[in-house]
Amino acid sequence: MAGERQARLGDRIRVILAERLEKGLRDPRLGFVTITDVRVTGDLQHASVFYTVLGTEEERAASAQALASATGMLRSEVGKHLNTRLTPSLEFILDAIPENADHIADLLREARERDEAVAGLASSASYAGDADPYVKPREADDDDED
Repeated sequence: MAGERQARLGDRIRVILAERLEKGLRDPRLGFVTITDVRVTGDLQHASVFYTVLGTEEERAASAQALASATGMLRSEVGKHLNTRLTPSLEFILDAIPENADHIADLLREARERDEAVAGLASSASYAGDADPYVKPREADDDDED
């Protein structure tokens, strides 16, 4: 029950913040920001807002400063639209999803290249011993000689 309420409240906060950022803030440092997730604590007192910024590292840093300076205004905006007794404090955290996705894509590409190299080696490989390494039953002639 509490987890469901946290999820609903987090989704509602995400929508409120996204709509507010879509309208725009008067801060020129704010770049193209996307709210990816909001996680609310069990007591509904604190919300961690995860976001991504399209652009360079400098634009990410400038957008982080802009969001940090607008946290109070954004919290009051959230408080106006929520029907809760207390408005949760907001903490903006840069989401590392794009960097992680690029890293995973690089790892998958490298694994694919290694698999192709191994397949190439395996196609020209030959057995180290006999072609059929299993023991075969003796012939009847071999038993008579004993």
